[in-house]
Amino acid sequence: MADRPHHAIWPSRLPRELAVPETTIGFNLEVSARRHPHKPAYLFLGRALRFAEWLAQAEALAGWLQAQGVAKGDRVLLYLQNCPQWAVAFHAIVRADAVVVPVNPMNRADELGHYISDSEARVAITSADLAATVEQANAALPPEQRLRTLLVTRYTDAMPPLDQVDPAEKPAAAIFDWLCADPPLPSGAVRWADALAAGLRPGPSTAQPDDLCVLPYTSGTTGLPKGCMHSHRTLMPNIVGGGQWGQSGAETVALGVVPMFHITGLMYNVLGAAYGGSTTVLMPRWDRELAGRLIARHRVSHWTCIPTMVIDLLGSPNAKQFDLSSLRRLSGGGAAMPQAVAERLQQEFGLTFAEGYGLTETAAPSHANPPERAKLQCLGIPIFGVDSRVVDPATLQEMPVGESGEIVTHGPMLFKGYWRHPEATRDAFVQIDGKTFFRTGDLGRMDEEGYFFLTDRLKRMINASGYKVWPSEVELLLFKCPLVQEACVVAARDDYRGETVKAWVVLRDAARGHASADDIIAWAREHMAAYKVPRIVEFVDALPKSGSGKVMWRLLQEREAPR
Repeated sequence: MADRPHHAIWPSRLPRELAVPETTIGFNLEVSARRHPHKPAYLFLGRALRFAEWLAQAEALAGWLQAQGVAKGDRVLLYLQNCPQWAVAFHAIVRADAVVVPVNPMNRADELGHYISDSEARVAITSADLAATVEQANAALPPEQRLRTLLVTRYTDAMPPLDQVDPAEKPAAAIFDWLCADPPLPSGAVRWADALAAGLRPGPSTAQPDDLCVLPYTSGTTGLPKGCMHSHRTLMPNIVGGGQWGQSGAETVALGVVPMFHITGLMYNVLGAAYGGSTTVLMPRWDRELAGRLIARHRVSHWTCIPTMVIDLLGSPNAKQFDLSSLRRLSGGGAAMPQAVAERLQQEFGLTFAEGYGLTETAAPSHANPPERAKLQCLGIPIFGVDSRVVDPATLQEMPVGESGEIVTHGPMLFKGYWRHPEATRDAFVQIDGKTFFRTGDLGRMDEEGYFFLTDRLKRMINASGYKVWPSEVELLLFKCPLVQEACVVAARDDYRGETVKAWVVLRDAARGHASADDIIAWAREHMAAYKVPRIVEFVDALPKSGSGKVMWRLLQEREAPR
């Protein structure tokens, strides 16, 4: 690869290129189970699932799936919250030479029907609390598109006996009650325990590195969600590279709170864990008080998260009592970390938040900040084997250093295309200098050292009287306001300016009851250019967030002024 600016500051501890094994995802778990049979792979409310148990359960479940008629290349839906069963089911599906379709458990029946019909899945694995949703979605489909088999687990299948759950491992009462619930199951559904107890063995695997392995869906900017086709080969570079970049290995203890259905949670909390032999302390849902306790109790060393989680953790009245001294690597993405929050992490806990950047299409990271040389509010530099550039969206000519354009990426982790969408696949890729680049749809700039900075989504820019306003920039500035806990900026209609800036704001606890919209606007006038100042401020108790913790700006934009 020709030298790019970031090669001059590339960490000396890291190779430029990876020697990626030409093996399959399932082989990774087999190796770790042989190397660390008695080591906990997961801790779930204090109960361990060890590597040998993980492999044994995956093998038994793979045999059961094949007995239900699941054949090579068939798609199987995986629809449940974080729990050890998610990781077992993933590897069972792969061991059966089938394809995993991970689905956000926040999706309701109308949304779920699309994943069933579009993927042409005939088997789904879900949890007891979501089984009725699956049944409702399935019933609404034409008979020829319906699931034929439903496997259901209870979260208690992987928990300690309820009277033996240590209070320090116990989530908030509402979350714990949800975990313990066991609603009636749809007729014909099979219990998880019964499938494992059948003791069936799968046939020999015939999987090859280029076989389709997982089909995660991405919303994109238009139309219904589309499946991103990833093979064993496209997943392996980031599985291998993630451990090297973050200095993770068998000694790592990670906090697993990013949802496993999300590409980031899948890569770090499932596939990376199976490859590296690390231990993951799993949280089924975000609970800031529990997170603080678990980090201290299990001496968590690595935490990949969404910045909103860190903001919430530091917003706890108990924040100063949290013992975060075991953390060595704190990283994440999905949104920029506000400078004020990053500085507080440094001052109070001595932690550097190393942001990264990637998409479902790139199997999570394509860029990351070297932990030893991280820049604030920065996507980082292109990682192993990645060539990423900032180009003019119309001409595809590379932009000068410091100027904004569309981020395009070439690398070994690029997906193979969109499932059943050849036109969208063609539109997603371009040829530059004889190489295939993926068009991310994100606007950014690159500095003189090769670090990338996100400007915004192409579709999100606010045009106020001809001035271009990037909502993420205004949000980051608002985080510095002493009254603001969180903010999301969208476009609002304006008869004079065409569009104007609106901020949805969550106030800090100390400001509630006395701070006004005018106070926020007055502060903004002092800290940002006039055309960026929110003309409208609306207070909310909480911002809507996706299952992965990202602020759902599109929902707020649609509520304000559909575009």
